[in-house]
Amino acid sequence: MGLMQQSRKFLTALVLVLVLTITTACGGATQAKTSPALPSVSSGTSYQTLERGSTAVGQDFGNWVVQTAKGLVKDAYVRDNNKLGVVITPQVRPNEVQTLAKSLVQGFHKNFPNQDLSVLMYAPDKKLILTAKYDAQSNQVNYQGA
Repeated sequence: MGLMQQSRKFLTALVLVLVLTITTACGGATQAKTSPALPSVSSGTSYQTLERGSTAVGQDFGNWVVQTAKGLVKDAYVRDNNKLGVVITPQVRPNEVQTLAKSLVQGFHKNFPNQDLSVLMYAPDKKLILTAKYDAQSNQVNYQGA
């Protein structure tokens, strides 16, 4: 792998970790006070109209991920405050998916602490390509390819 590719991968991960860390640290207290909302998605709803979260806090986090990902994430959703699904853009190279998933797990954990979490990474065609599972007890992340 060339130096430019390694540099790009490292910088992408570093920027995302910093953005997730700074933003979640600033907004964590207000998010904890938000009460859960019922999902407003019906069984006939198309993919484009799905909400980004099954709770108000999840909705906010999903919106934040898409807005701050700088073109790396096309769409995101949070279900049950412990599952984050992310549709990446074509700009994310295959060798960068796990690094991006790791960064998302770190930010997700800061917003939804003290619980096991899953981050599901989807290709631009919405096919599952990677699942990152965070175990709160061991503080470890396990990755499973699709």
